[in-house]
Amino acid sequence: MDEFLSGLGDGALLALPWIFEFWALPHQLPPAGAWKSWVIMGGRGAGKTRAGAEWVRAQVEGARPADPGRAARVALVGETFDQVRDVMIFGESGILACSPPDRRPEWEAGRRRLVWPNGATAQAFSAHEPEALRGPQFDAAWADELAKWKMAEETWDMLQFALRLGDHPQQVITTTPRNVGVLKAILHNPSTVVTHAPTEANRAYLAASFLEEVRGRYAGTRLGRQELDGVLLDDVEGALWSTAALEAARVATAPALDRIVVAVDPAVTAGAGADECGIIVAGVVSTGPAQDWRAYVLEDCTARGRPTDWARAAIAAMEKWGAERLVAEVNQGGDLVESVLRQIDPLVPFKALRAARGKAARAEPVAALYEQGRVKHLRTGRLGVLEDQLCRMTVQGYQGRGSPDRADALVWALTELIIEPSRQWRRPQVRGL
Repeated sequence: MDEFLSGLGDGALLALPWIFEFWALPHQLPPAGAWKSWVIMGGRGAGKTRAGAEWVRAQVEGARPADPGRAARVALVGETFDQVRDVMIFGESGILACSPPDRRPEWEAGRRRLVWPNGATAQAFSAHEPEALRGPQFDAAWADELAKWKMAEETWDMLQFALRLGDHPQQVITTTPRNVGVLKAILHNPSTVVTHAPTEANRAYLAASFLEEVRGRYAGTRLGRQELDGVLLDDVEGALWSTAALEAARVATAPALDRIVVAVDPAVTAGAGADECGIIVAGVVSTGPAQDWRAYVLEDCTARGRPTDWARAAIAAMEKWGAERLVAEVNQGGDLVESVLRQIDPLVPFKALRAARGKAARAEPVAALYEQGRVKHLRTGRLGVLEDQLCRMTVQGYQGRGSPDRADALVWALTELIIEPSRQWRRPQVRGL
């Protein structure tokens, strides 16, 4: 780096801070190709706003300050007009902060627009007023945080009709993902390209205390996967679990537990393309009658590999948490499941479970426990992927890809800890004469 910088002249050194391609992270650079929409999807603080602002610069600026660029009329659309002005234009990563002095546009507050030295303009619009986009026309657009727009579909549709100038008008969408129809429709459009990054990708420009706090609170959770990892999460219509319910069930610590089990949903196949073996650790506070018991989901130890690999992982989870029993579904593997486990530990306390009903029917009474507030998720348990599977489980079955291995293991664990004891408690006792 020192050698490179020492070889630059004064002019080049002065220009270097404004050459974004030199400093940008990979997800902040536009993909090649004749795309119509570029979605920059990432976690909080991943550098999405800076990427959007720099893309607008690249569209409107020419080789010299007065030279025309590829675009001359740009639409800037945010959730509200204030957010367009305060974040997209005047923000620390906004257009004005990114522009070199000789190319910095002027803000005309009365007309709600930026004007560049070469005559290019960028008009500010609020997603609360989609009809304002009826009439104007543009050759480029930047839409920020589209996933939280209240009138997203209406605004997006009006923007598409307005984006009609030039040979190939393009638009950039910078957003943290949320499960909204308009974003999913954009992502499925063949003319859309996507770059993606978690919050961690931009850690060099973020406060260490911020990263430490959000990692400790949200790492491994479903909300963390959305807000930090930038993953688009689906809440399937009619799902037995919801994101909101799972977030409400989260706790920082678990109390002293009366019983802990490790539940295993064995993988039917092995090898690189095999399903994972769901391994869930859960415990229960069994004070009072069974209908008052409370369960705590402690950790997801799911593993992939050969049977002996997941058997070792399950037994290691037992040792870590002091579990008293390992329970496993044996419908598919039969006696082989117990045989594999005993290869690793001949004395492992094991209980074989056989499914007499389908996955959805087994899951319904467990989902009811969540509705009653009787199940909590440990925040440090790496339960994000498990929660994704739960939010795709419906009364018609699992609506996701592959097998809901983690969700199945969770159902077996809570059935063993609460459902079966509750049934036995309710069963009438027949006294002999």
